[in-house]
Amino acid sequence: MHADQAQTSEPAKPQDKPFISPIVSWGLMIGLGLAIWAWDIVLNRRPESVPKWGWQLLAIFLPTILGLMLRPMSGGAVVLIALTVAILTGTLTTEEALGGFADKSVWLVLAAYFISRAVIKTGLARRIALGFVRRLGGNTLGLSYALVATDTVLAGMIPSNAARVGGVVLPIARSLAELYRSFPGRSAALLGTFLLLALYQADVANCAMFLTGQASNPIAASAARKATAGVVDLHYGNWLLYACVPAVASIVIVPYLTYRWTKPEIRHTPEAVDMARRELEAMGPMRWGERIVLGVFVGVCLGWIYDGFANEGKNVTAIAFAGVGVLLLSGVLTWEDAVSERAAWDVFIWYGGLVQLGKMLGETTIPEAFATSVAGALDLPMIVLFLAILLIYFYAHYAFASITAHIVSMYPAFVAVLMLAGVPPALAACSFAFVTNLSAGLTHYGTTPGPIIFNTNYVPMETWWRVGFLLSVVNLVIWLTLGLAWWKVLGLW
Repeated sequence: MHADQAQTSEPAKPQDKPFISPIVSWGLMIGLGLAIWAWDIVLNRRPESVPKWGWQLLAIFLPTILGLMLRPMSGGAVVLIALTVAILTGTLTTEEALGGFADKSVWLVLAAYFISRAVIKTGLARRIALGFVRRLGGNTLGLSYALVATDTVLAGMIPSNAARVGGVVLPIARSLAELYRSFPGRSAALLGTFLLLALYQADVANCAMFLTGQASNPIAASAARKATAGVVDLHYGNWLLYACVPAVASIVIVPYLTYRWTKPEIRHTPEAVDMARRELEAMGPMRWGERIVLGVFVGVCLGWIYDGFANEGKNVTAIAFAGVGVLLLSGVLTWEDAVSERAAWDVFIWYGGLVQLGKMLGETTIPEAFATSVAGALDLPMIVLFLAILLIYFYAHYAFASITAHIVSMYPAFVAVLMLAGVPPALAACSFAFVTNLSAGLTHYGTTPGPIIFNTNYVPMETWWRVGFLLSVVNLVIWLTLGLAWWKVLGLW
């Protein structure tokens, strides 16, 4: 592993195949859309309170979510086709369909991707990782905490957990495993199985800790603001404040329990410290570009926190683009870098499209009708209803290969159900936003780094699912005890 690797590193690409063939996927998507359409046109069963265009939008929206789950093609392409269908069928005007691309949160995510490109390109991200390994990597458990600490620091700014894990931390983790002759297959249990599984399981807690933890968190923040009529404002500072205590607890406990439940055969790793020291020496002192990126990284994060509490997060997008501007003017980030950041533009398309589809669906009476019917069917005491709905919502992620699809399809409706039942709006909105990220730890396809790590063949599927379920219980206990107590102190309920 050479010192200049991180300057050109890209996130590893998941090689997993879709659950079913694209033809079958498209057949299911089209069939679902036609069934919803026929419910109105053929059977005349559309609820009277739902406008015709709203029902047509539902017939487009739900197949889109199904497409994000089945993945017959990339998410951006699926959403773009959905917007086209909405325009061609007259469900939405062109201006309405494309309105999501004017949403400031969409541009915020794009700007954050550009900054993350510079963090990785200059080698700063790799320097941070090697620094943690040098200080904490003397034993196997400490080595896992070094990798997790790197992901935690980067999660405060890099909204792509695939870029953080696949592009920065995973290559170092694999090099460390191979240093101790732990390779995919029979020797994986020596070290590699534990390191990679601990990295992934802690990453979902990092996703929950920051607004920038993963790309669809701003969708949850926007949905929370809309569902609570502006009462809940999950800007960068508030998100971090509300999530930090239970998230830190998860980040500390999860690697230790993963260590206990996977039992790596190698327990001491002094050579890892030596390797990190050699790599850092090869990299030399921090270069000018790294210093610029570090200044922008810290400045933007502090700006987001200040703006969140002083101005309710009204200027977060402007602050992010100010950081991008500094990087462009300094030459650390070139326009060619920005244009070639494919992940950023893919997110821009599907995120902007989903934001608008969800927003327009919210203008119908469908979410309210769903919430009313569910709340009426579940005649339970408030706290019991809260726990029951949260568990249903959490373990429904077994059916999702995307946090985004989970949030868009279930979050607004489930939060509305709880609010209708009397659950405090802040408690409902925040708890469901956070646990969506944690639920991704259940499976090897729960969020993008899952397939990336799984395809290294270090972690057997049965180990992944067994440890994933056990840690899901641990995380829920942490967030529903320590988390609830912290939110009580903060006045969320």
